[in-house]
Amino acid sequence: MNTLSLTFAANHPVGAGHFPGNPIVPGALLLAEVVHCIARAEAADFSACNIKAAKFPAPARPGDTVDIEYSRTAQGSLEFRCAVNGNQVLSGVLSATIGA
Repeated sequence: MNTLSLTFAANHPVGAGHFPGNPIVPGALLLAEVVHCIARAEAADFSACNIKAAKFPAPARPGDTVDIEYSRTAQGSLEFRCAVNGNQVLSGVLSATIGA
């Protein structure tokens, strides 16, 4: 299991419009940033990856640090789980070729 972390700035501009007074990081942004972190850690280009599954059981908020765990499956996909303070905010599976 590989581990990474991602922190969203407390004053991230997404907080102003999504949603005022109760800001959350949009799921699409969270997913994109997590995939980007994994790709950077693997020194890979995931620009054409295929997201096979993504679940967002709880919101991440501006100011949160997201703990990312990921691993390669026997079939070659990457499974990932993300949590904020131990609470899962995202899980999923992506298909991508590791490498440049």
